[in-house]
Amino acid sequence: MSTTFYQQYPKFHVAVDCIIFGFNKGQLKVLLQKRPFEPRQGEWSLMGGFVNRDEDIDDAAKRVLRSLTGLHDLYMRQVGAFGSVHRDSGNRVVSIAYFALVDIDKVSSDLNYQNAAYWEDLENLPPLLFDHQEMVRKALLCLRTLVSSRPIGFHLLPPLFTLTQLQQLYEAILGDSIDKRNFRKRINEMPFIEKTEEIDRKTSKRGAILYRFNERAFDEVKIFKL
Repeated sequence: MSTTFYQQYPKFHVAVDCIIFGFNKGQLKVLLQKRPFEPRQGEWSLMGGFVNRDEDIDDAAKRVLRSLTGLHDLYMRQVGAFGSVHRDSGNRVVSIAYFALVDIDKVSSDLNYQNAAYWEDLENLPPLLFDHQEMVRKALLCLRTLVSSRPIGFHLLPPLFTLTQLQQLYEAILGDSIDKRNFRKRINEMPFIEKTEEIDRKTSKRGAILYRFNERAFDEVKIFKL
């Protein structure tokens, strides 16, 4: 097959950038990197990498996420493409952005250290290089749209959680307070959020009841609206 048709067009890099969301102490967080290389060494950025020649972009994102967190099978979703001509001062680069949801306690602290990576509160992010600030903004809008109709927020929580933690999570994502009584009433109507017999003795002085998400029960219901 002749490839002369393609030779008349310019070649440039394709990258993936990952907005990695975590949740801790009532705050939605983003994993950032103190950039250890040029261009713009020492500035804050998202975590990412280039797509290999023999690699699908989804696989590239999974590889990057695995190398940064040490985790497999993370919830991730494509946010969109970012391709302004001068977006990257190093070269012509088109980047595909993904957001991922992780349980912070499961992320490898050794990999964070190796990658000069730090968790920062979403509300207090430092200036980010290139168009990474816009990537975060669009990822958050996508997350807010999805979280009210799909139970994806549970990817940010430990396997067992209190209702206070669950409410704080949704308030952090939606950026607004939620009435406690109405929230708990709605949660009690959801058969896929199960009360356990275990008690939280670490973060609750009174010992709050711990709950868990039952994925099988949700698959049977397939309805979710916060």
